[in-house]
Amino acid sequence: MSSSSPDSVVAEVREGSYGSKVVAVEPGGAEFIPLSERHGKPWGLFGTWMSPNLEFATVFVGVIAVLYFQLTIWQAIAALAIGNILGSLSQGVLSSRGPLFGVPQMVLSRIPFGYHGNVLPAGLNAIIATIGWFAVNSVSGAFALASLTGMDPKLAVVIVIILELIIGFFGHNLLQRFERVAFPFLAAAFILAAIWIVPNADTGAATGGGGIGGFLIVVGASFGYAAGWNPYASDYTRYLSPKVNRRAVGWAAGLGVFVSCMALETLGALSITIASPEGSTPTEAFIAPMPSVIGKLVLLAIFVGAVSANAINIYSGGMSFLTMGFNVPGHLRRAIIALVAGVIGGAVAFYGLDNIGNYENFLLVIAYWVGPWLGVVYVDWFLRRRHQVDGFLFDKKHNPWAGWLAMLIGVVVSIWLFSNQVQYVGVLPSANSAWGDCTFEAGFIISAVLYFIFFKLQKGKTDEILVIPNS
Repeated sequence: MSSSSPDSVVAEVREGSYGSKVVAVEPGGAEFIPLSERHGKPWGLFGTWMSPNLEFATVFVGVIAVLYFQLTIWQAIAALAIGNILGSLSQGVLSSRGPLFGVPQMVLSRIPFGYHGNVLPAGLNAIIATIGWFAVNSVSGAFALASLTGMDPKLAVVIVIILELIIGFFGHNLLQRFERVAFPFLAAAFILAAIWIVPNADTGAATGGGGIGGFLIVVGASFGYAAGWNPYASDYTRYLSPKVNRRAVGWAAGLGVFVSCMALETLGALSITIASPEGSTPTEAFIAPMPSVIGKLVLLAIFVGAVSANAINIYSGGMSFLTMGFNVPGHLRRAIIALVAGVIGGAVAFYGLDNIGNYENFLLVIAYWVGPWLGVVYVDWFLRRRHQVDGFLFDKKHNPWAGWLAMLIGVVVSIWLFSNQVQYVGVLPSANSAWGDCTFEAGFIISAVLYFIFFKLQKGKTDEILVIPNS
């Protein structure tokens, strides 16, 4: 790649006055956050990332480790720990860039992928966040609310979606406040759940038999769940001052994801060893060993946790849509996109009420695109570590080919060779089931290596300065 004297690009700056107001609709879209609008403290992110994982979809990752992939409890805990450490570490690293650049994560993705090439990861993230995760979490929240109140699940899912849309519509400040207020209640409820689940769990009932293949699949599922938040990371740190301690930002975000995921996934693995009434929904089976009062409190927590998770999904999904370059007029464009995305995701959630088994497949394939995307992002970060790159964030002429091509090849080749799903089994698992599902690991490595090579071959600028108007 050739070098040249740095050019400059004028930043797109978020309009309007927002500051730290909570009950106010966040203006603008995916633009740079002015320094005058920056606020917040790093360790507030711990609660921001604890709450959305204190819900039933997290529990279900642990359930499938024992129920479907036949791991013993200790094998499950080890596999879950590896996946969660990797996904949470990445969450912390990516979050630390938000205060410095002041833009959402998918805008930062333009540096390696280019303005137009970034449509690949941003589009996937918009679809998966607003349709996939939104539907999964809305269904789990609806089942909890229906079990708690006795109402029809279809009515329950409507109530869940309305609450999620309200928070997503108002935006960043209300969302962050809701997550932090919900955190103590959610933590207390699931601690009470643990007090009843842990002593009643029959660890001997999880006899194993899944082998290394099952172990690798669970590593991938738990990584995919934790790393599923990675494409959102800087969305919730871009309002922090660039002068904050970036290590504190990374630790707070990473630990929030790790502690919540590891705790609830372990509870899920233990809970499946306890007998439950025949015909129970997944949420009813989870609370079966608890006294009635505690069970109802946990159901309420599952409901609140689902809303917490989907408020983030709808917010960041809408942000990814705007990052793709669509021209949505009006100063409330982010809020409008959030509403539209929520309605689409809500329609899918209605379908999911009668297809709860689709949880498993969705949780397993989420990492298929995240791994290759991360491979490109981290190699680009390394290769450009001594360069000024913020101008590429808003340069519509910055359209390198290395990033999107490396990611696309990584996704296709890793799925072709390593995928191990009901719908498709890759070449290597077909020949030897002991391979399990190494798709996310292979995708990361393939895309990382290819991007390193492609970066050296492509021609273009290595530096570009971002000019902030009126700064």
